[in-house]
Amino acid sequence: MRGEMAAFILLAAVTVIPAIVVVTSRNIVRAALSLVPTFLGVSGLYVLLQAEFVTAIQVLIYAGAITVLILFVIMLTAGGTGLPVRQVNEQVPLGILVAGALAGGLLFVLLRAPWPMVSGEMPRYNARAIGTALLTNYALVFEVTSLVLLVSLIGAIIIARREGS
Repeated sequence: MRGEMAAFILLAAVTVIPAIVVVTSRNIVRAALSLVPTFLGVSGLYVLLQAEFVTAIQVLIYAGAITVLILFVIMLTAGGTGLPVRQVNEQVPLGILVAGALAGGLLFVLLRAPWPMVSGEMPRYNARAIGTALLTNYALVFEVTSLVLLVSLIGAIIIARREGS
């Protein structure tokens, strides 16, 4: 159990420290690149939970594709020019108040909720189990999600063609 706790603490640090850099960095490229260790730390946490399929998806989709997509968007827009852009937000006090209330509520729940220890073997979430669940119990949800993605893709193409005219 000590090894798992040490791995959890290390992966939590690898996840949280770059996430703080993402939020606090004034350089948008540095913030986007700091997402990579954050995503990899989360995938390491999935390994600790014995969810190998979700780990692979996290690395492939988020640490790979989404980070590259964000960097392409930054480079293709004014964010990649390196020119300083002053960002002003008048809602900082409200944001701090809401964040404090959320942190207090989460702390209240964490301290008051019973956290029973599960005995026995953890369920295995491998590709076969997920595929079987998607094509049996969750087939309708899976198909509706694919239709929503298809409609959003068609909408994006229509919007892009209108702007190009």
